[in-house]
Amino acid sequence: MNDSSTTPGPVLDFAIWQRQEREHISRAAEVLPANKTNLFDALAAEAITIVIVTFDGCGDSGQIEDIEVKAGEEIVTLPPGNIEIARAVWGSCHIDRQTMTIQDGIESLVYALLGVSHDGWENSDGAYGDFTFDVAERTITVDYNERRMDTDYYHHVF
Repeated sequence: MNDSSTTPGPVLDFAIWQRQEREHISRAAEVLPANKTNLFDALAAEAITIVIVTFDGCGDSGQIEDIEVKAGEEIVTLPPGNIEIARAVWGSCHIDRQTMTIQDGIESLVYALLGVSHDGWENSDGAYGDFTFDVAERTITVDYNERRMDTDYYHHVF
């Protein structure tokens, strides 16, 4: 009798997975400069000066909480235009190019930057913070806060 519940599934070769992960992160980093240029060009064309993106993650889930957009000191809405964003495809050398709204492009870039710099930001106690897109300087700055739960337990019998 063959009990399929005890038959092991496919074995994950961790070395292969690590290599694929490194290659994917490398390809993702390669497309970031062009993505930044496309986004900053679109924002500058609409006189946007600052974009602040707030993110939060925990328990294996994470999301963008808010996107604040400024033109000078005035809070404005995101322009309705589209931009092209390139993405690395997992397990492939293929780069996927998509035309999307500026908001979707900002979100895509934030998630890509989190993946490159703080992969796993949404796991366990998670992390939270802000990305600041400075259009004039063409920089993206992240303020990243990682949560950690710490427990000390002692049990003594004398």
